[in-house]
Parts: sequence; structure tokens; C-alpha cells
Amino acid sequence: LPGAEVRGAVVRRMIPAGHEVILGAQRDAGFGATLMFGLGGIFVEIFHDVTFALAPIPPATAKAMVRQVRAYRLLAGARGAERADIEGIEQCLVRLGQLVSDFPRIAELDINPLIVGAGPDGCNVADVRIRLEKSDGKQ
Repeated sequence: LPGAEVRGAVVRRMIPAGHEVILGAQRDAGFGATLMFGLGGIFVEIFHDVTFALAPIPPATAKAMVRQVRAYRLLAGARGAERADIEGIEQCLVRLGQLVSDFPRIAELDINPLIVGAGPDGCNVADVRIRLEKSDGKQ
């Protein structure tokens, strides 16, 4: 950018390859905070394979949300592929539900994609979008 003043840089390791999933939250006037889970990246737009729940959620609901998508078998290691960190996805859903419950100014939050690799600590946020309401309830 012309005239930009750079005061430093952040260098991070490259996110390892994995499955792309989407986690979303939206505040509804009638239902309150809702959560969404499905395959991420372009797959959510093509397949519309998502599940929903009211936030906050217990771990059992997060587990059910992940297992209810038709693409669950891909995450579980179809045809000998490595199993994705499904427990990590479930923890992310529980924590996202608590976050939007604790902070009512969050009107929408999308993590797309969450890159999910194999093994523990296999979840890495590649992109996130948050829309806040002003303190007077307006956007």
C-alpha cells in the first residue's frame, strides 16, 4: 500500500494439509445463538452438507453434529486415509458455542476453513470472519 508504514512482521509455520471444515455461529432474534458445522472451503457451497444446533452446546451435541454430516466418513478415515482430529473439531464447536453465548455482541462468526489434520492438535484456523453488533444493538 502506498504510504504504509511497516513496523514488523509475523512469521508463522505453514498450516499442514488436512480436511477443510466450516464452523459458524449466528445470532437469531427468535432462537438466540446458533452453531453450524460442515465441510468447508468450496464444499459447503456445493454440497450444503451442514448441521445446526443452539448454543452453547455440551460435548455430546458437538459429537452428534460432526457425525451427522454425510461427509463424516471422509473425516473418519475412509478407504484407509488418516483419521482427522475429530475430537479437536468437537472441542472447537463447544468453545465456539460458549464464545458466542458469553459475548452477545457477536452477530456472526465464520471459521472457514478450519484445516483439520490427523492426530491431536490437528485443528488450525486458516480464515475467520466476525461481525459485531454495536452496543446499542445495531450492526
